[in-house]
Amino acid sequence: MAYYPIFVELQDIPCVVVGGGREAQRKVEGLLGAGAKVTVVSPELTRPMQKMLADGEIDCIQREYQEGDIDPFHIVMVATDDGKVNGAVSAEGRRKRIWVNAADDIPNCDFILPSVIRRGAITLAASTGGTSPALARRLREELEAYLTEEMPALADLLKEVRSDLRSRSIKPDAEVWQEAIDEDLRVLLAQRKYRQAKARLLESLGVEELVPELVGSADGEKS
Repeated sequence: MAYYPIFVELQDIPCVVVGGGREAQRKVEGLLGAGAKVTVVSPELTRPMQKMLADGEIDCIQREYQEGDIDPFHIVMVATDDGKVNGAVSAEGRRKRIWVNAADDIPNCDFILPSVIRRGAITLAASTGGTSPALARRLREELEAYLTEEMPALADLLKEVRSDLRSRSIKPDAEVWQEAIDEDLRVLLAQRKYRQAKARLLESLGVEELVPELVGSADGEKS
């Protein structure tokens, strides 16, 4: 089966998790991290989810799943040990054209969840198409090693400079950007020399005349 990888905006999107165990808790934590509005359907909850409910972070329908429970939601995640429940939720979702993910149950999934690493504005995802969670985890660990300390700062700097240039209708070519993201720039960021890094980036992009305006003195560093 071939999957099309996408990142979905879930801020304030109503999502439901069917199940109240540890796997369901992981699904809930991931959804909350993306800003979703989460409801759990389960007669029992883990202690962390009980606290989430008490703190108003999630809503809960405290009983077993019933048909119709997924109607108000855009995304459904099933995390139970009952294959019949997985199949029933998946079938209902497909009838109603609501996306369903069933943990460790590929035939009942409309989408699968990759292994994810987040560092600031950077998100990396690895998937084996559901064939090997162990390999997906290994890939995630190797990607974590690649995401060195300066990478989130690099992402923030590139966003800032791109916005600065766009406001002045300056659009360097993609290849110019690629060449500007060099090892020396990353070293400056690793050393927390943010202003010097910004000045170097502007010079590498061919807009060194903007350094005094956008960077100022390089004697101090960004706090």
